[in-house]
Amino acid sequence: MTKILYNDHENSRKSHDELATSAQFLYDGLSREVQRLVSQPSVILDWKVSRPNAGIPFYSKEELLRFMKPSRTKLLLISFWVLILWWGERLVFQKTVENCSWEYWENWPSDVAPHHLILLADPQLVDPHTYPGRPWPLSTLTIRHTDLYLLRAFSTLQDTLSPDSVYFLGDLFDGGREWNTGKDKPDEQWHGYNSRFWLKEYNRFGRIFLDPWNKPAHRGLQTARERKLIASLPGNHDLGIGNGIRLSVRERFTTFFGNGNRIDIVGNHTIVSVDTVSLSAKGQPQSETVKHDMHDAPNEEIWGLSETFLSQVKERKAIVLGRELRARVGKQENQLLNHTMCDIDDPAARVQASLSIYDSDSPDLPTILLTHVPLYRSPGTPCGPLRERWPPSRSTDESGEPLERDDANAISVSAGYQYQNVLQDDLSKELIEKIGNVAHVFSGDDHDYCEVVHHGFTSKGGGIREITVKSMSWAMGVRHPGFLMVSLWNPIDEKGNTLKEDTASRSTLQTHLCLLPDQLSIFIRYGLLLGLTLFSLVIRAVVHGLRLRNSYKTTNDDRHFSTVPPLASVNSERRDWKSSLSGSSSSNSSNEIQRNGLAPRPTAGRPRAASPAGGYGIPIGVGSDLPPSFSTLGSKDETKTYTGEDWHDTADDNKTRHADANGMRAVWREFKQSTLHVAAVALAWYAWLVYTS
Repeated sequence: MTKILYNDHENSRKSHDELATSAQFLYDGLSREVQRLVSQPSVILDWKVSRPNAGIPFYSKEELLRFMKPSRTKLLLISFWVLILWWGERLVFQKTVENCSWEYWENWPSDVAPHHLILLADPQLVDPHTYPGRPWPLSTLTIRHTDLYLLRAFSTLQDTLSPDSVYFLGDLFDGGREWNTGKDKPDEQWHGYNSRFWLKEYNRFGRIFLDPWNKPAHRGLQTARERKLIASLPGNHDLGIGNGIRLSVRERFTTFFGNGNRIDIVGNHTIVSVDTVSLSAKGQPQSETVKHDMHDAPNEEIWGLSETFLSQVKERKAIVLGRELRARVGKQENQLLNHTMCDIDDPAARVQASLSIYDSDSPDLPTILLTHVPLYRSPGTPCGPLRERWPPSRSTDESGEPLERDDANAISVSAGYQYQNVLQDDLSKELIEKIGNVAHVFSGDDHDYCEVVHHGFTSKGGGIREITVKSMSWAMGVRHPGFLMVSLWNPIDEKGNTLKEDTASRSTLQTHLCLLPDQLSIFIRYGLLLGLTLFSLVIRAVVHGLRLRNSYKTTNDDRHFSTVPPLASVNSERRDWKSSLSGSSSSNSSNEIQRNGLAPRPTAGRPRAASPAGGYGIPIGVGSDLPPSFSTLGSKDETKTYTGEDWHDTADDNKTRHADANGMRAVWREFKQSTLHVAAVALAWYAWLVYTS
């Protein structure tokens, strides 16, 4: 009994030894085969090409390292993208505005501190009214990039120039006049754009302009009286013009932005803003949106407020100046009235006492007129050399005198649906005469720069200089948007009298046109770099594919190695190999037992565990690293060595075609991976630049 147990134990130990020996042998062979495949990627390539429809992806060690480690070409392209995006989204704005610094062009005495004013015209926020037929996502991208341009321009303006005051010259929105107010009937196609949409656009304007203005870093030590941002002057895109204005639209605009008719003291100058788009309704046919039975004149509900303002503007100028002077010395702004008590029968009670604040002899500061629509001028009046779209045809006529007429360089004297390029002649004269002491006029609406001198007016002796300010938006038809910088210096005493000795000969105002970057040229540069990037990556991928293809051809022509043999042959020869292996193992085991003094036990009556009929499914190549005598199994006549030609069942021309196809796949894979590398870094960098704007 003891011996039987001993024999069972010995037999079990023998089986375990045989299994361990076989497993160790298979493990060693598999390890050597994997090492050979990794060290010779061409073997994998040949096997892949030999079975093009197998659908088994392969990546060699070199390919994985190449994917993880960008090449010099990709690093160079990524560097180009980082630099040009930084230039186009940051540096170009900063450098352009820095070139307009006040000290570069101001011509005041070195010890003075002028007031710095900036005039912005026609931001005209892009909305569905701007490009009604533009499809998505182009329409959304247009709005996004236009807002981004305005935000960067205005933020850079604040950070670099630190103006004391900013005034807008109208056309804050593009379709503001069209949005539904709920009180009247707009155009049918804009009926869905209601007050909620208007609030959204108002908040959008605030994010672009008001938020940067209100940053604590920009406030400094200036008070609210010294630092102003005024956006109450309406344009024809905000309200409409003339008898096309809807009163509910104007009421909504003034509710959010303030009265379009106002007077401010800025830099010891009086700035008078006039709602000329409403004033233009004077003399026009009766509007269909306004009832006529409440007034004697047509459209008086539209132009009446501006007309009343003009009739009182001189008195209002004196009142505003008096308040400003009292505030500067720490007094109460508004003059207090004397209150007395008297009997009702006292004759003094029946006398209507009045206190006139206006004094015709009070000082009158130089006046600046702000109007959205330019003043009238003769057709063909030249706008000067700074006009971008239509520069002067020539600077002088045949006699050497400046041109008096240049139709291409001039603002067209014309009008149409909801626009009017210049005011009527009589309204222009009325403005200048009623306001009085007008030294300069600044206007908008045209989107391009125009500078003229109105010699017909006697103010300041030689006529009144008017500058039509460029639009600051790159979507308004000018490649180089811009803004106007105004430097004001007019020292006065506590009563408002000027302290300059030569006030008649020296101007109190200097201007400079500052041009903003050409956004279209920035996009063109991006496009050129994109083309260069794709071209470079295609060339790189083609070179890589050709090298891989040549490597495959060289391997097939010069190397004679064994590849994976057919599965049936492998199984047949493995069975012979296993039989030989088992016999050898049994003999060795018997010898071992005999050496140990142990008797062998017959195993014929015990079933043996069979190996899988199809083998272990491990493809074993033939060569120096294969198990011993694998290539010489069986008799000498049956000896067979498997070569690449035995495995390939296609002709040489098919092998070449497979190599070409694999080369094309390698080209596409390399191009796709390289493009993803460059695009991932460039897009992430661009997203950061946009997010932090």
